[in-house]
Amino acid sequence: MSATEYAQQHLAASREALVRAEADGEFLFSIGKIAEAITASLMEGGKVLLCGNGGSAADAQHIAAEFVGRYEGDRPPLAAIALTTDTSALTAIGNDYGFDHVFERQVQALGKMGDVLIAISTSGKSPNVLRALETAKKLGLFTVGFGGAHDGPMAMHCNLMLRAPSDKTPVIQQIHITAAHIICGIVERELAK
Repeated sequence: MSATEYAQQHLAASREALVRAEADGEFLFSIGKIAEAITASLMEGGKVLLCGNGGSAADAQHIAAEFVGRYEGDRPPLAAIALTTDTSALTAIGNDYGFDHVFERQVQALGKMGDVLIAISTSGKSPNVLRALETAKKLGLFTVGFGGAHDGPMAMHCNLMLRAPSDKTPVIQQIHITAAHIICGIVERELAK
């Protein structure tokens, strides 16, 4: 397969997933409800915490940056923290407690009732993400999962699931960031009112 054919194949898979997402009523409903939960939390002085591994860690940071910086319009910064960025905390917790606890301990330290946790896992099985969700629920955070078509055990710990309609990790990640951009846009518009 040539590079051009590979590129065409990937773009076709991406387009097909976006078309499925656009036609998926549950997917669109989830986007609206997630934006609603984030807006309500921020209006009450809450914050958004985000976690994930690998590309999902990068997505957590990207989404947090859209809230703290800005997305489309100029507005006050919104409280969002990616739990993937503090290398001292990650390595200390990983060393002392194990990698499965790196997000859980941060949720315990930073999360409070009324906050929102967005947990990103393309497989829905990441042990450190699952632990963060379990702890967040116990503390009274609103829990959101970004998963794939088959969301794994993550779903049982989430108030809301956003299921990207694909089984391919790169395509799932593309859908996640597209949905996150839509959510950021909705939150900005709601808070501007």
